[in-house]
Amino acid sequence: MKVLLLNGSPNANGCTYTALMEVASALEAEGIETELIQVGNKDIRGCIACGKCSATGKCVFEDLVNETAPKFETCDGIVIGSPVYYASANGTLISFLDRLFYSTGFDKSMKVGASVVSARRGGCTATFDELNKYFTISNMPIASSQYWNQVHGNTPEEVKQDIEGCQIMRTLGRNMAFLIKSIALGKEKYGLPEKEPVTPTNFIR
Repeated sequence: MKVLLLNGSPNANGCTYTALMEVASALEAEGIETELIQVGNKDIRGCIACGKCSATGKCVFEDLVNETAPKFETCDGIVIGSPVYYASANGTLISFLDRLFYSTGFDKSMKVGASVVSARRGGCTATFDELNKYFTISNMPIASSQYWNQVHGNTPEEVKQDIEGCQIMRTLGRNMAFLIKSIALGKEKYGLPEKEPVTPTNFIR
């Protein structure tokens, strides 16, 4: 079993990374393999709505999105981490996620998702909600913790002083591991939930 951790901060070893490592340590203690993918300092452009991915099965731009797609397909869960910019996620990360989720046609049902946010002071819950929407549109259950998945601090050292925040991250990792293992057992015994054909509806005729 494996979980991908996406670091949406341009700071490869900063506050968001520190939070993600707390989650990773708890996952690995539960026997779940983890892989960190650094996103926030890469040159990632946004989706241009060209539609080519529907024909080719991948994004037209050859970058980290297409490199990550096969790992996303085979993983059991994904944790998205972002710093808070104006009560929102890092723009580079959002461009990456838009293209990753849209260009990958494989079934994401029952892959477990979680998001982690880091701020000096405010904007965490708005960013947290923004990131969770990628999961709720993809049939992906969301792992939760004892509080919103956020840490506070302006440096990694300050984040480590956020005792409650770090505990929230470790609890998230343990809860996520339990959910991944439970879903695996459920698939084995019951299979995936039945799916109806998608029926898109346009409101302007």
